[in-house]
Amino acid sequence: MRVPEFFSLMALIAIGLQPTYADASSVPHEYSRSYTACMNKVVSTTDVVECIGVEHKAQDRNLNAAYKALMGSLSSERQKQLRTAQRAWITYRDANCDFYFDPDGGTIARLQANECVLSMTAQRAAELQAFGKLE
Repeated sequence: MRVPEFFSLMALIAIGLQPTYADASSVPHEYSRSYTACMNKVVSTTDVVECIGVEHKAQDRNLNAAYKALMGSLSSERQKQLRTAQRAWITYRDANCDFYFDPDGGTIARLQANECVLSMTAQRAAELQAFGKLE
């Protein structure tokens, strides 16, 4: 979910309306259909957190599978490079998304931080899958 769509979703939740994704292009293509279905049913912040959590687990599995597949196709020198890059990426993702969680930001800050981890994980999984197609 891009930042404008995220804030639109949060605005809908804040006023008690259910978000809908009538246009499938508004949901990032990396996310599963079950995520879209889940988000179409949210009625509370807790529901949003649950949808993000379930989707993050799925995207993390995708990321791990893509990483493992790519590692298996690389020479030992390239494996070292990827391992270094992946560790640096994890450090960056965690630091970047932790920054979103402003202790004074309330519930929206928690949602932003969770969405950050989800979005970055999905994007990295797609990136590694694309590299795998080049190898």
